[in-house]
Amino acid sequence: MNITSHDREILRDLAKKQLEYARLPVMDERRKAWTAHNDLKGDIPMIHVELWTFEQDVLPPLRCETEAGREMEGVMTRCITNHEWIDDDRVVHDFYPLEWKTRFRLFDLDVKVETPGEGGVGHQFIHTIKDFPNDFHALSPSVYDVDREGTLAWKNLVDETIGDILPVRMGNGSAEISLSQHVVHMMGMEAMIFAIMDYPDEFHAFMSRIADDHISYYKWLENEGLLFLNNGDDHLGQGSFGFSDDLPRKDRRDNTVRTNDLWVMMESQETVSISPEMFEEFFFPYYKRTAEHFGLISYGCCEPVHALWENCISRYPNVRKVSISPWCDEQMMGEYLRGSSTIYHRKPSPNFMGLDKFFDEEGYRSHIKKTLDAARGCKLEFGFRDVYTLCGEKDRPRKMVGILREMIEDHWQ
Repeated sequence: MNITSHDREILRDLAKKQLEYARLPVMDERRKAWTAHNDLKGDIPMIHVELWTFEQDVLPPLRCETEAGREMEGVMTRCITNHEWIDDDRVVHDFYPLEWKTRFRLFDLDVKVETPGEGGVGHQFIHTIKDFPNDFHALSPSVYDVDREGTLAWKNLVDETIGDILPVRMGNGSAEISLSQHVVHMMGMEAMIFAIMDYPDEFHAFMSRIADDHISYYKWLENEGLLFLNNGDDHLGQGSFGFSDDLPRKDRRDNTVRTNDLWVMMESQETVSISPEMFEEFFFPYYKRTAEHFGLISYGCCEPVHALWENCISRYPNVRKVSISPWCDEQMMGEYLRGSSTIYHRKPSPNFMGLDKFFDEEGYRSHIKKTLDAARGCKLEFGFRDVYTLCGEKDRPRKMVGILREMIEDHWQ
């Protein structure tokens, strides 16, 4: 790895710009607002637009020549661009984020993906379990390790290049766990459903192993000193952030970071085709077993959670956020969460930002008004996700954030 003098000049200028934005008074206001919100003490809904899926529409071309330089340039440019072009509630951080290069291979399987070509999002997984339950009984132990040498070499390079401007901050963001996703990647959704019906006992054993191996992996990270608190400017994996004074736990006896000091993001999109009763029987016990090892939970992605809330999701310990996707019954979830200790994390339909050639402002306002009415009495935040193009309208996210703020001012409690 190397950085040319040309790249170094570009990177240092970017670092100075990011630090300038990070020190703006509004960033300190946002840090305080996110902390109050996540600790259930805030009054105003928070807003974030996740740009990585449509970054090709807004990011300027990278100018660095080296691979290492382009990696650093991309990290800083994304942070800067979010502030300059969207101006939501994301905080521009005053550090360069870096994580340990760790590896977790469930059952030591190499799950491969096929894509139709460059530039698309379509793909399919090459399934490694084709004869359940026989293949299940032949599974190897899971494998996990860390590349300390590679991580430290990269940290030293970033430090040498921009560390006097933006210090490197080691972190791990959110722990992200989707047990059902592993199942579908390994065997496919249809095979998963047939396995539940044809081999229920073996499927329970399968899920138990998956849960236990995830727990073992995070306990290994804990014992190796590879966990970091994620209660600050840390991404939670679904368009939200971890700012909170409720973590780490108050009974800590030393500075060791343990799993119950952390946020975890959990979801189960792959089980939408089974009944709530089947989810409760075949998946919930293993999600709950895993969740009990963490401090706060942010649950859900695109799956509609309303059918699972009462008997399953509400029974996870410390569910602080739950995803209210476009397929969710907003009104029902508003009734469930009103006055509760769980935040109504609304994901508006991505169609208004990334599908319609011409922005449907009237439809968008009606869409947002429905959420504001449904979530009245709840702690509310908006996370715009799954947008893959801006249809040539680069200013659309900023415009939509502005309209949302205006509507919150006019219609929120």
